[in-house]
Amino acid sequence: MHIIYLTNEYPKKGTNGGGIGSVVHFLGRQLVSKGIRVSVVGMNNCTMNENDNDNGVQVYRLAKSTWKFAKFYDNTKRILKKINEINSVHSVDIVEGSELNFSFFPKNTKYKKLIRLHGGHHFFAIELNKKPALWRGFQERKSFRNADSFVAVSNYVGLKTRIYLQNNFDYKTIYNSININKFNESNTKKISKNTLLFVGTVCEKKGVKDLVLAMYNIKKEFPDVILKIVGRDWFFPNGNSYTKYLKEYISKDIEKNIQILGPLPHNEIPTLIESAEICVFPSHMEAMPIAWLEGLSMGKPVVGTNIGPGREAIIQGETGILAEPNSPEDLSNKIKYLLNNKSKALEMGKHAREDILSRFNSETIVNQNIAFYKFLLD
Repeated sequence: MHIIYLTNEYPKKGTNGGGIGSVVHFLGRQLVSKGIRVSVVGMNNCTMNENDNDNGVQVYRLAKSTWKFAKFYDNTKRILKKINEINSVHSVDIVEGSELNFSFFPKNTKYKKLIRLHGGHHFFAIELNKKPALWRGFQERKSFRNADSFVAVSNYVGLKTRIYLQNNFDYKTIYNSININKFNESNTKKISKNTLLFVGTVCEKKGVKDLVLAMYNIKKEFPDVILKIVGRDWFFPNGNSYTKYLKEYISKDIEKNIQILGPLPHNEIPTLIESAEICVFPSHMEAMPIAWLEGLSMGKPVVGTNIGPGREAIIQGETGILAEPNSPEDLSNKIKYLLNNKSKALEMGKHAREDILSRFNSETIVNQNIAFYKFLLD
């Protein structure tokens, strides 16, 4: 079996590639260890092609498009050319991408085209009370018509995507998997008192501004509280930095309590999680958040938000606490509750690790993926 994953986020050595990149990085290596050939094709962030072999996963990064317009179309054509080149050497069975990847693919191909629903344009636009863009919406509908099968990373994202696209496609839910050996049970002796950790893209939909605003209330009761913000910056359409925008909400009253660390290599994240007392992810919406699962896997009490996939990742009051999205006040209250009830927080962390090993067991999830791939090819 030979599978090609389409993603621009596969991490380069020493970098953090983002949520989808982390999923493909771990799953791809696991599949290779079980004798399955895995290739990754995506766009590079520079003007040259790069090839890499990551523990048996063959990675092809294509130079970014030089077209002034219609870059998505140009990128797709070059990806198709690369797939054909790979196929001429090692026959390709399945090409897996996200919601928009197959917009300009041919309908009929010798390989199966699989969309893994990580949360597409319609899903996030409508969930965040925005109107889907006509052009991107058209591309997404076309991509779904060209695909052969579908996997959802949460029940919520699968159900809602069917509703929003008005497309009653069949899908199987397979949760994201993480490396439970890398994100292993943390040592409680290494906790830095009253330290909060956020990991994710620094952007509006991740709720990081809500977390900054919550810090004013938290500091009143815990003057020594520290918030560490880890993740890559996001940029507005006009090119302005979201991190720069975020700093406008950080006054001198709390600037010593907030550390914006920027993007860090993925292998440094477990150490940061281990030292945190609470992991906080105040997302406005997610599909199935990898960062949440990594914190839970290390036995940390996690404060997430009461959104659809959040209720699948966290068992309220048992493995973590769900706050109301877009509410700095509720978020601060939930965080202060855990800071005031440290034994309860440790108990939640213990149950969180047990739940990850049970419901999100990486070996089980890898085998679910393999079984589904084989089903597609029967």
